Amino acid sequence: MVEVVTLGCRINSYESEVLKEKLGNLDNVIIVNTCAVTGEAERQCRQTIRKLRKENPTAKIVVTGCAAQIAPQKFSAMKEVDLVLGNKEKAEITKYINSSEKEVVGNIFDYDSYDKYIITGFEGRHKAFVQIQQGCDHRCTYCIIPYARGNNRSVAEDEIIAQIRTLLAQGFKEICLTGVDACSYKPSFSKLVKHILEQIPELPSLQFGSLDPAALDDEFITLIGADKRIYPHFHLSIQSGDNLILKRMGRRHSREDVINLCHKIRALRPEATFGADFICGFPTETDDQFANTVKLVKEAGINKLHVFPYSERSGTPAALMPQVPVETRKERAKILRQEGENGDD
Repeated sequence: MVEVVTLGCRINSYESEVLKEKLGNLDNVIIVNTCAVTGEAERQCRQTIRKLRKENPTAKIVVTGCAAQIAPQKFSAMKEVDLVLGNKEKAEITKYINSSEKEVVGNIFDYDSYDKYIITGFEGRHKAFVQIQQGCDHRCTYCIIPYARGNNRSVAEDEIIAQIRTLLAQGFKEICLTGVDACSYKPSFSKLVKHILEQIPELPSLQFGSLDPAALDDEFITLIGADKRIYPHFHLSIQSGDNLILKRMGRRHSREDVINLCHKIRALRPEATFGADFICGFPTETDDQFANTVKLVKEAGINKLHVFPYSERSGTPAALMPQVPVETRKERAKILRQEGENGDD
């Protein structure tokens, strides 16, 4: 049986299930589906590969995913690795699994499609993730992921419906829509959600991965109030509570947008809860600007925080900006995490 080791996001979790099903009849093969969101994430990928080789000296180790796409030479240079595949090639893994080459990584921006494979389940999970799009057309200054995933490509609505129905037939009760930039689904994220709810009345619970506050329109908010099958927890990609830092990050929302969004949703669903991603110690962030993030958490009533001290990512504009000391980043992250814990009281 193939072993797939997943590092990183929900999209990787979905794609790992695809890889397992496509390669299920192979033996002694380990696929490492990597993450490149930070330099530290990439380092952990290499550490994981070395550990896997030590534990599995005869296995074929295939490295794919975002870190493999961005830095293929680093992984193909590792003696522990047998094959490196890019994100485009990952979708065609059965074609490349026995390649005599050690590195097969193409230009991700030439990839204008997506893997149409429909999975039949999620091993060891009660919640199933469904990919609705790939890639990202935005360029946040701290983010390398567009260069790992390419441009925005949306999965056809009928294929999403078919995937959800397949998973429901396997007994899954919770479906979570996910993507690299899910809210940029084309032609319309809100209409996709509406059509899913209309066409699959037997769907018990519809959930979402990370949501972009700038892309959530009134139609989506109305759906939240109208259909109780939308699970009332919403995880927002906020990153900062200071408007100048948000601008330097290349984000498209303001702190006021976030507060208004949370208030609108709570007006329709008083039981709603909110989570969010935050980066602490982004380049140029002052104590006062960080304090604005702490205030935002309180004002918007966010209590499930995913907090990260800023980590330089080579190749991004933010890595060239004046940096905040690492210890300050860590201290601010600690303070914000404590604020999230206090919010649960």
